[in-house]
Amino acid sequence: MTWIGIDLGGTKVYGVVVHGEKIKKDAKRKTPTSGGPDAVVDTIAAVIQDLGGIEGADGVGIGAPGAVDHEAGVVRQAPNLAGWQENNVPVGSLVSKALGGVAVFVDNDANAGTLAEHKRGAGRGADHVLGVWVGTGVGGGLILDGHLRRGPTGYAGEIGHTVVTQGGRRCGCGQVGHLEAYAGRASMEREARERAAQGTTNKLVELAGDGRMTSSVWANALDARDPVAIDLIDGAVRALGVAIANAVTLVDLDVMIVGGGLADRLGPTFVGRIEQSAREQVFAHGSAARVVPAALGDQSGALGAALMAAESA
Repeated sequence: MTWIGIDLGGTKVYGVVVHGEKIKKDAKRKTPTSGGPDAVVDTIAAVIQDLGGIEGADGVGIGAPGAVDHEAGVVRQAPNLAGWQENNVPVGSLVSKALGGVAVFVDNDANAGTLAEHKRGAGRGADHVLGVWVGTGVGGGLILDGHLRRGPTGYAGEIGHTVVTQGGRRCGCGQVGHLEAYAGRASMEREARERAAQGTTNKLVELAGDGRMTSSVWANALDARDPVAIDLIDGAVRALGVAIANAVTLVDLDVMIVGGGLADRLGPTFVGRIEQSAREQVFAHGSAARVVPAALGDQSGALGAALMAAESA
């Protein structure tokens, strides 16, 4: 059978065609920064046309950021999509209509990525897996007893919105002290720009200019030993360690997979530092739980969306 998977991210819409065990084709376009859900739906449809259209496909899976009602195909909130102010957007039915009525299934993008890593990547063979996706924001997906856990509200695994510092920095969701406020690239960018505005010049602002602070900007600033970049990444490592240690203690997990654009760019050293931070804080000192890099790179979210669609059909 053939499935199309779409990873809807803060910076790009990436799609794949999956036939059996193989990814046959991929395509991507920039995520629109204005026009709201209509522009996003149009871009998803355009990526699918770039992939060759829906002829021969059994269905489409979409991994979307934010809170998702999987059963209804509705994106409840998407705070990290620029220009998307609406809540409760029926993305599944809108994309299906744009494609002539093909079956479309929607899930949280971190759930999709975690499913892919569990089935075909770094979590293969483990029964209890936490996926942590460090990019524009911080997403999370949870596998328990070999199955994706969504929970009654669909928020299961949302580690980015767990509190790591009471009364701390404001998160993009509006609340304070969340992991995403310390480890999400957008939140760290806001902090770097605020420091620059207050007189602490830094390489991050110099490299990014008026553009987005991409993962490459962060890597280059770290290579230049920029003090602000180092301080913010150190804070991200600490915050990720706290959140992962809490998850291990609460659920007794086998493996924690760290992926996403920023984690992929900073590489195994970054993930190793997170593992060390978590080990220093976890209650069960004898735990064999491991923190490992994601294995599937950019393809994890789109592949997971296709696998999710196949399971949901």
